[in-house]
Amino acid sequence: MATATEPHGPSGLQLSLVNTRTLMDRVLTVLALLFAAFALFPLFSVLYMLVVRGGHLLSPTLFTELTPGAGMEGGGIGNAVLGTLVVVVLASVFSLPLGILAAVYLAEYAGESRLGTVVRFAGKVLTGMPSILAGVFAYAAIVVAAKSFSALAGGVAMAILMVPTIMLTGEQALRAVPEKMRLAALGMGASRMETTLRVVLPTALPGILTGVMLALARAMGETAPLLFTALFSDYWFDGKLNAPIASMSVLIYNFSGSPFAHLSELAWAASLVLVVIVLALNVLAQVLIRRPKEF
Repeated sequence: MATATEPHGPSGLQLSLVNTRTLMDRVLTVLALLFAAFALFPLFSVLYMLVVRGGHLLSPTLFTELTPGAGMEGGGIGNAVLGTLVVVVLASVFSLPLGILAAVYLAEYAGESRLGTVVRFAGKVLTGMPSILAGVFAYAAIVVAAKSFSALAGGVAMAILMVPTIMLTGEQALRAVPEKMRLAALGMGASRMETTLRVVLPTALPGILTGVMLALARAMGETAPLLFTALFSDYWFDGKLNAPIASMSVLIYNFSGSPFAHLSELAWAASLVLVVIVLALNVLAQVLIRRPKEF
């Protein structure tokens, strides 16, 4: 008799609960996949449109020729690609030392002090600041003073956007380094600065590089700051930092509303190139985040 009623005992109830949990797990998994597909649909639709509208122009000449004038055929985006790289390099020169030093100060020295709290709050505010404000500041501080749009002003505007991202992500990467590594270095006679430079920074390097990649991706896609600072140029960069310079984002802005079909197609091609570069930087950042850490 006991054997006959056993399926209705605790084991049967446990089997029922397991089946219910399995069903709920599968339902929620399907819902999560559906929501993920819904969220990715705009991204893939944009990529598809860029490939269809601008993919046929991809060729070596696209990256080696100057932008054409109104109504002209041919040409490319070579000067815009080079100009974008120049502005990003300038922005990196200004922002990397400042952002990394600020991250080291916040993680290793400031702690929860009042100054550290203020700096963190300012960094978080700057990350949400409209990018056009950085352009207005660089315009007032550099363009007006020099009486000329310039690559230097564009680099400064982009650096303002990059510093908070590098600083905040760098601080988190430095804080993730186990305290036992610091104590071991100090116990072996290393000073606090030597510990930071030789132990903490190398260990946190993947996380710091992640912040740098994300900052670069944001800077390369900005248009408004460059309209106020670097403007645009139809010529190759000749080494002069105090002159206007071409960039892909401004080229897209200028050519997208052009009545000439060829210029509109160049805008689509430049958009495709820019999106691929930004996606590559974001993928690289994710790879660095998931890189195994050996402590």
